Amino acid sequence: MLDLGIKGRKAIVCASNRGLGRACATSLARAGCEVIINGVNAEQLPKTAAEIAKATGAKVTPVVADVTTAEGQKALLAACPEPDILVNNAGGPPFKDFRQLDREAMLKGVVANMVTPIELIQAVVDGMVARKFGRVVNITSGSVKMPLAGLDLSSGARAGLTAFLAGVARSVAHANVTINNLLPGAFQTDRLMGGITIAAKAQNRAVEDVFKERAAAIPARRVGNPAEFGDACAFLCGANAGFITGQSLLIDGGAYHGTF
Repeated sequence: MLDLGIKGRKAIVCASNRGLGRACATSLARAGCEVIINGVNAEQLPKTAAEIAKATGAKVTPVVADVTTAEGQKALLAACPEPDILVNNAGGPPFKDFRQLDREAMLKGVVANMVTPIELIQAVVDGMVARKFGRVVNITSGSVKMPLAGLDLSSGARAGLTAFLAGVARSVAHANVTINNLLPGAFQTDRLMGGITIAAKAQNRAVEDVFKERAAAIPARRVGNPAEFGDACAFLCGANAGFITGQSLLIDGGAYHGTF
């Protein structure tokens, strides 16, 4: 594997018990990082940590916490007070027609997908600046560029995060601290299959048929492998990626039909 120059660096990866977060944690562990993984499932998270450690030989520390809360953030940062790398991630709000969203649901979505990443960056960025190295990667969504009906709250909150951090990224770039966003399209995750299952039920169709149709609509003719996403995250966290900041990298197999 390409040497990313981050062996021995400490990385916090939020919501990394499964899916794309776990893929990012695994790729960073393979790159030689000491990884702190996070989730709310107290039974499964230690197992995930053990599996990643066995596969990579890295030190992997599980922190069971809800990072959308002050207490959860405190627990995460207690386990790693001075991270070199922060990967912000949170499960988006479930598919729902925007008419069904009340104020409480909207505020919860904004806190999880916009406010929480900002709070974590506030907590760690000055230490990164002082040490002259820092990498922040925010997992947002391809829906930031190509909105999907039913994901309006997720799209709006993540677009807000992207805009908020655009100026912040430029303010710390001089200290070799970068802030970038990864925008996943359709990847083989529980979240994707959950959305496809809902769509199949609404259309009275087989889940397998809806899945095949979704994959066929992507120019790559397949959905993504989470490992591909994890490796892209690790690259952005690499020592030689210091001239890439304030960017949103769309990883969707060509699904977004646009030049820019």
